[in-house]
Amino acid sequence: MEVHPFVTGLQVLTIWEKAQFFYQGILENGDKRTDSWLLVYSPAPISGIFLCYLLIIWAGPKLMAKRQPVNLKLVLIVYNLAMVCLSAYMFYEFTAVSWMSRYSLLCQPVDYSDSPLAVRMARVCWWFYFSKVVELSDTMFFILRKKNNQLTFLHVYHHTTMIFNWWAGVKYVAGGQSFLIGLINSLVHVVMYLYYGLAAFGPHMTKYLWWKRYLTILQLVQFFIVIIHTAYNLFADCDFPDSMNMIVLAYSVSLILLFSHFYYRSYLTSKKTI
Repeated sequence: MEVHPFVTGLQVLTIWEKAQFFYQGILENGDKRTDSWLLVYSPAPISGIFLCYLLIIWAGPKLMAKRQPVNLKLVLIVYNLAMVCLSAYMFYEFTAVSWMSRYSLLCQPVDYSDSPLAVRMARVCWWFYFSKVVELSDTMFFILRKKNNQLTFLHVYHHTTMIFNWWAGVKYVAGGQSFLIGLINSLVHVVMYLYYGLAAFGPHMTKYLWWKRYLTILQLVQFFIVIIHTAYNLFADCDFPDSMNMIVLAYSVSLILLFSHFYYRSYLTSKKTI
């Protein structure tokens, strides 16, 4: 049966209106305290950063193909040590605010009030989110140094998904159960960026960096802790969005699989070869 163009036009208009309504809901149903903060109100800016990031990953190695690697020794030392400081600050803030607010490790709803501690927790959640945007620089450094073997699926997947996960975290649940993820990950990143900061000093530091494999184990441990914490909260009667818990649970499982594969390939397979 032939469909009249007018009917088709109405159907398209309805789909467009639904899309607009959905997008408006994304904008307006967030945490009003964080809406005015940088890169929070709309997903458009972070999506633009994401697209630029993908473009750089695609074009960067091509532009560097006939060029010499850039010497970034000083930049890497400063960058990594700065990230150690930022991670340490965030770990302190997550720990101090959750302690003073008497957060529960089993069930902690988000406090959407304007109390000083609630806003302070929301603010450190934003800093954690912003740190994930800053960490996209890791990829740029790989490209400029022609370390293209480091541009693995795990690396790109982890960096890109974290910015969207924590955009949603700050937009809708800046606090509550989210605090534990930020707290643990900040501590892990203190160790991780300390490792890369020391490595940036040069080959003479290699003998002091025997603990690289344990860094990967530490990363895996954090994912297992997050899974246990989130799974309990998902099935407990707790006033925290189950949708967020399910996303965190699925995401943590994916990271365990990817990091386990990395650990096996990097440390176990190489031993068998030797």
